[in-house]
Amino acid sequence: MEKTTLTGRIVRRDDPDYNEARTNINLSLQRYPDIIVFCQNKHDAVNALKWARENNVPFRIRGGRHSYENFSLLNNGLVIDLSEMKKIRVDKDKRLVSIEAGAELGDVYRTLWRYGLTLPAGTIANVGITGLTLGGGIGYLTRSAGLTCDRLLQLEMIIADEKEGAKLITVNRAKHSDLFWASQGGGGGNFGIVTSMMFKAVPISYVTVFSVTWDWDDFDEVFNTWQNWAPFTDNRLTSSIQFWPKEVNRIEALGQFIGTKDELKELLAPLMKAGNPTSGMVKTVPFIRAAAFFNSPGGNEPQKMKRSGSFIEKPLSTRAISALKYYLQHAPNKNASVWQQSLGGAAGRIAPDQTAFYYRNAIIAQEYITNWTSPEEERQNVRWIEGLRTSLSRETMGDYVNWPDIDIRNWLRTYYGGNVDRLRQVKTKYDPENVFRFEQSIPPLRRSPFF
Repeated sequence: MEKTTLTGRIVRRDDPDYNEARTNINLSLQRYPDIIVFCQNKHDAVNALKWARENNVPFRIRGGRHSYENFSLLNNGLVIDLSEMKKIRVDKDKRLVSIEAGAELGDVYRTLWRYGLTLPAGTIANVGITGLTLGGGIGYLTRSAGLTCDRLLQLEMIIADEKEGAKLITVNRAKHSDLFWASQGGGGGNFGIVTSMMFKAVPISYVTVFSVTWDWDDFDEVFNTWQNWAPFTDNRLTSSIQFWPKEVNRIEALGQFIGTKDELKELLAPLMKAGNPTSGMVKTVPFIRAAAFFNSPGGNEPQKMKRSGSFIEKPLSTRAISALKYYLQHAPNKNASVWQQSLGGAAGRIAPDQTAFYYRNAIIAQEYITNWTSPEEERQNVRWIEGLRTSLSRETMGDYVNWPDIDIRNWLRTYYGGNVDRLRQVKTKYDPENVFRFEQSIPPLRRSPFF
């Protein structure tokens, strides 16, 4: 049999753009692959997988470079990078959108906006749409239109094939329905290489956004008010709240409403009565301006960082709120924070086993965030995140697979809850030899989850 040759834009260690080519979002976890193949089309990706298997070279799949634990990188080996495959095709009448695997969220929003359409998705403009979708996909349309993966209709995926080395298949509710189920929240890189996706878009025009801020002194009242209000208010309203350390003296709630300014002001009344807001804004804007408003500049640039998270099924007790407050009073730096987003609504109308995204009954997604500049600060920051996570674990559950945390021991159950066994069955069927693997990848049934 003729040997496979790598195709696409190939970057090696001695190339001048190697450092830029290998850099991911998390600078505290440096990895040095031997070769990075920037696929220009699906055939380049097929060739890369075949080549890796023929030469027994370990590999990783990479899209938007936003894997918080740099699971899309490795030392030595090959990185199969899809970021230069960015075509987006729209059928306005059918509201269908086909997106190649390397497209970034900002480009997706801008392209769809020209047709008066969008997808319920995230906030960071340069995050990859593929990884976002495969892990679930939450954002400021979650309560009105569901998760990103809920709008998914079809994928093109390259799977490992024992005869040919690699095979391109179409995955939807009719073909390979079990793999389609697993692709709605089962995480990226577990089953194959996604080369494109098709979604059912939602119509969008103007939305109303809000921002409210408070000082630290209002912490308890604001926390309790928001958590008992945000997940239970009108489903057209999705909101977030972020708590910074005491020294920063800032709490901020943001949100997006599919409706008028007057309607939103009425819905906001309970929140505005909490504490003494230091500022407030309610404004009706084109959806694309709202997307720019929510785009977090801090989330776009590579940095030394640690993240983790959890889900909340019922409002936290005063004990848990005090614990969270204590950790923010003893934060390692001013960049540390806790961020929460309201869930429920459309996302909560789907059963936990209907897609691989298990945490449908959660009312809040909660992210623990910190970043730092000098290497000496790393240990303190990581310990802060793990301490915070542990202190809240009695009243929280799981973690969002798109906020991976290498320090979680029982990570399989943590990310996938009651869907673990079914996901491992799908893995066993489509990748029995565990060709697609990384530090926290789903293992086939015959292998230990801690290989």
